[in-house]
Amino acid sequence: MRHLIGLILGLALAVAVFFAAGWGAEHVPALVGHSVALPSRTGLIGLGVMLGAGVLLGILLAVPAVSPLATGLPGLLLLGWTALLAVSSHRALAWIPLQGHTFGAGFRILLLNGTLALLGMAMIVPMFLPSRWRTDRYEDDSDVLEVPAPTGLLS
Repeated sequence: MRHLIGLILGLALAVAVFFAAGWGAEHVPALVGHSVALPSRTGLIGLGVMLGAGVLLGILLAVPAVSPLATGLPGLLLLGWTALLAVSSHRALAWIPLQGHTFGAGFRILLLNGTLALLGMAMIVPMFLPSRWRTDRYEDDSDVLEVPAPTGLLS
């Protein structure tokens, strides 16, 4: 059941990386301005959306109770897409969905500058930790020391 929930969380993470990180990557350059005024609202919202996706990823990476499938499967997908970019860039760029929207354009930016490859490598790390595949349902209680009954010899 834990791995089924991890699979569902992995799907949610893949959607978050595509939509949130893609949209944010398209709008964060609006923060770069030529004036000394406050940053643009769109750029700050894009940065906040990217930070939200990063927090979700960080939680799924760090919590040991979450199945490694939650981050591993989207990570393998990102690494595979980056490998496809190295082999056939035309095909990798043509397979990006919603290219006419800011989501697809931002995802394209992240794919081309290598951010998705780095993200994918970090996301597959929990798959190589054996402790993440097991549950601690059967903890052994050998740590509890039982105090023997007093014998009366020392009192």
